[in-house]
Amino acid sequence: MAADLAPPDGAKLKRAGASKDFEALLIGQMLRSVREEGEGWLGTGDDQASSAAFGLGEEQLARALTARGGLGLSRVIEDGLKKQQSLADGPPAETRKS
Repeated sequence: MAADLAPPDGAKLKRAGASKDFEALLIGQMLRSVREEGEGWLGTGDDQASSAAFGLGEEQLARALTARGGLGLSRVIEDGLKKQQSLADGPPAETRKS
């Protein structure tokens, strides 16, 4: 419980940021593939200007969704990165034999 109250360290902030960025990128790619598969979001063909505008909109939507929990992937990714880092660091100093 006390660990939850501790201020986040730099590594934790990096893991959280990287996992949210990855999830936002993934959601953005999913939105883009849906748009490109059909005739566009509004049922019309895309021109260069509308494609750029929709691309920015998809990116912002993906980031907004991720900031509010998204698909839940960022938490899974962050937990995996935390486990990987703890394995690389080895056991805590208290459990090591002298």
